[in-house]
Parts: sequence; structure tokens; C-alpha cells
Amino acid sequence: MTQQQRAGGADGPQGAGSDRVALVTGASRGIGYGIAEALVARGHRVCITGRGEEALKDAVERLGAGRAIGVPGKAHHEEHQAEAVARTMEAFGRVDYLVNNAGTNPVFGPVADVDLNAVRKVFETNVLSALGFAQQTYKAWQRENGGAIVNISSIAGLAASPFVGPYGMSKAAMINMTMQLAHEFAPLVRVNAIAPGVVKTKFAVALYEGREEEAAAGYPLGRLGVPEDIGGAAAFLLSDEAGWITGQTLAIEGGIFLNSGVS
Repeated sequence: MTQQQRAGGADGPQGAGSDRVALVTGASRGIGYGIAEALVARGHRVCITGRGEEALKDAVERLGAGRAIGVPGKAHHEEHQAEAVARTMEAFGRVDYLVNNAGTNPVFGPVADVDLNAVRKVFETNVLSALGFAQQTYKAWQRENGGAIVNISSIAGLAASPFVGPYGMSKAAMINMTMQLAHEFAPLVRVNAIAPGVVKTKFAVALYEGREEEAAAGYPLGRLGVPEDIGGAAAFLLSDEAGWITGQTLAIEGGIFLNSGVS
């Protein structure tokens, strides 16, 4: 196996590289499930995590019991991180790819008044859990065998985000963490991030419910995102097709930043 192959790839198009295994956090629904679905479509096997055991079971059934397993738990718990990686190794014998998608946003309002304990919860789930999973997968498989990591950030981490400041701050930290990991894990492991705009999921429903047309009006492409938009991009960044890409953040946002500075 060449260094390029070890540094993160799906070995080409759909159906190839079917021995590859991915761990996708927060994947019982929404963006995480869309990513897991895209990876299974490429012939990979996946371990998905999530807090709701029943939702996780349903997701595994839809992905295909022979192609997927689920490990319930809270992403920021170190015991859960270790269990998810161990279960993946036990079931499939490897963990080539990690997708850090689990996230939370329990606060809304100006940062001047925000409860610092709530901010700690945001950073524990959005940043520390991602770092913990990266450490676990790196030590369990990737350090010796190579692989790739994709961190799901947000466009909220690329600009000021009124009323969701702690969330945006955590996603900005995730982007910097992506660069740090890419530098330290090279050359065998590539690490990139995706920064989505508003994607139609239960997590983001408050941003568009009852006003989707209005919410989509600011996007030059005329619509909000869907999980499949992110799934395809994540599958690409994990694949050999992206074999010379690391430390980068890909904004998938329907062109919303094209409006910056336009009155």
C-alpha cells in the first residue's frame, strides 16, 4: 500500500474500497445520517453513534444491518468515545475514517448575557468530543495504517453569528483544531472540515420552520441545504480523490457568502 493510499482514501468510485470502515458521530438522523448513507453507498461499512437508542437502531436498519452498527451514548463522555472505537474495531477490525458530526446548540441570545455553564456544554460536545474521538481513532488504527478525518463545523464558525455566538465560537475552534490535527497527523492521516450553511434537519428546524422560503431567499442557489449535500462532500474528502487535501475547510453554503458586502 502506497503512502497516498494510506493517507486517506476510498480507493475510487462507488463500490470500490469496500473494506474501509468509518465512524460517524451524531448519525441517527440529519447530516450525520446523510454522511453515513453516502459512505455505505460507496461500499463502506459504518459505525454510527447517537444519544437515542431507538433512533439509532432504526438508522442502522435503514443503512443495512450487515453494513452498519450503532453505539448509543453522549459524544462528550470519554467512556462512550472509547466504547464506540472499540466496538468498531471488534465488529470490523479497523477504523479508517472518522466523521465528527455530533453537536449541540442549547443557547440563544447575546454573549454578554450567556450562562457560562451553557457555553462549557457547547464546547464539551462540539469541540472536546471531536478531539477525543480523533485521539481514539488515531491510536486505535490510523496512526499505523492511515486514514482520514472530517469535522463538521459551520458557517457560524467563519463569521460573527448573532444570537448563536457560543455555537459559532465552538465551530471556529473546530476549524482551528482541524488544522492542528492535519499538521500533527500528517502524512498518513488527512484531516479536513466542512462548514455547512442552514441544512434542513431537526437540529436546525428553528431557523426555517414556517418560513423556509424567506430563509432560503438569501441563498443565491435559491434553497436551503439537505443532508445529501453534505454527505457527498464528506465522502469525497475521505476518498483518494481528495488525497492531496488536508487542513482545509470546505464551506457548503449555497453561495450565501457571495452576498457579503452587498447592500
